Amino acid sequence: MVLIPFVLVSFFVPSPWNVVVLICGIVAEIGEILWGRRLAKKLPVKTGSEAMVGRHAKVVETCRPDGRVRIRGELWEASCLDGADVGDDVTVVAEGDLRLQVVHAAR
Repeated sequence: MVLIPFVLVSFFVPSPWNVVVLICGIVAEIGEILWGRRLAKKLPVKTGSEAMVGRHAKVVETCRPDGRVRIRGELWEASCLDGADVGDDVTVVAEGDLRLQVVHAAR
């Protein structure tokens, strides 16, 4: 993305300087790629159902002990040993076989 302005500027710069502008653009692009890769390695990757642990959900089907919860617009099968009614806020504590284990959020 950084390279595009350098290429455009190189059309308007006299002969020896257009090569210098292109080389600067290439160096900036390489720097951007290295910075992005370094940043990406620092961030932990959390995907799938494992990423649900610790998230808050809303009960949409009574959990006594099995029911359903909504997390970020998705419906998940859930189990709540204490029981939870429709509209209660719960927190996901574990996941197994695409079924979430939840507890009341106040705890």
